[in-house]
Amino acid sequence: MSSRQIWIAGLMGALLVLPLLLPSYQVSIATQILIFAVLAMSIDVLAGFAGRTPLCHGAIFGTSAYVVLYWTTTLGHDVWTGLALGVAAATALAAVFALLAIRTSGVYFLLLTLSLGMIVWGVCLRWTDVTGGENGIRGAGRPAIFADHVMFYYAVLAVVAPVTLLMWRFVRSPFGLTLRGIKDSDSRMRALGYNVPLHLFLAFTVSGFFAGIAGALYALFNDFVSPSTVQLSQSVAALLMAITGGIGTLFGSFVGAAAIISLENAVSAYTARWPMVLGLTFVLIMIFAPEGILGRIRRRTL
Repeated sequence: MSSRQIWIAGLMGALLVLPLLLPSYQVSIATQILIFAVLAMSIDVLAGFAGRTPLCHGAIFGTSAYVVLYWTTTLGHDVWTGLALGVAAATALAAVFALLAIRTSGVYFLLLTLSLGMIVWGVCLRWTDVTGGENGIRGAGRPAIFADHVMFYYAVLAVVAPVTLLMWRFVRSPFGLTLRGIKDSDSRMRALGYNVPLHLFLAFTVSGFFAGIAGALYALFNDFVSPSTVQLSQSVAALLMAITGGIGTLFGSFVGAAAIISLENAVSAYTARWPMVLGLTFVLIMIFAPEGILGRIRRRTL
């Protein structure tokens, strides 16, 4: 076995044993880390491999969660169809966003995706008949089979593992290599005959699909959704997870999600000023490890 395969096997073994060693609350934190790692990876697909940093994935993520809870709670239908519809709605929304954003780059792409995310937030806040406005939508609870924290953790892990593999295969495919070329120089890729807007559209849509999976899992995990689920801070938090772990590493999203969520829960237990501590930590990471935690480790081991 190669060193990479040994590391992956060790990580999977640790993830399988983890819930058997931790109390229920910490198992819930581990579940949350897995969910947000998928969201951070979906952002990394664009930011790390296509050179387009989005600020709307929190809105895509939250849209999926809204659809799942609206279908299962407000309409009273089955949860499995709700999960599929949530992912489909997120993918469709990402496709619409992609059509509007793919011909921009740099700060213009950043600001346009931010604006699109704010539109979704405004809809969720004002469309009270569907979204519940500021009160949001409270779920009816997870299915009985997933009521136990440990069982739900394993269910989430069973989804996250193949989704992670799919993303890894996606960015390492010939299509993913084309995205890297677009990141380095989209004008050169156009000159070589590549349809850059089409590649970016597909990458954005696929990225939204993965964000939708994270949102559907979050709907079951949190059993509540409100405008705060789709607001800008959600996108920023997931982007910071990807940056903290290492943009362009993909797996660094797990490291970043674990670092930020664990630090947030640890610090918030002692002070209400935990965002200041998180901000200071992020500044230190940008100074001493601008390539992210995993990127720094890779650099030292080379």
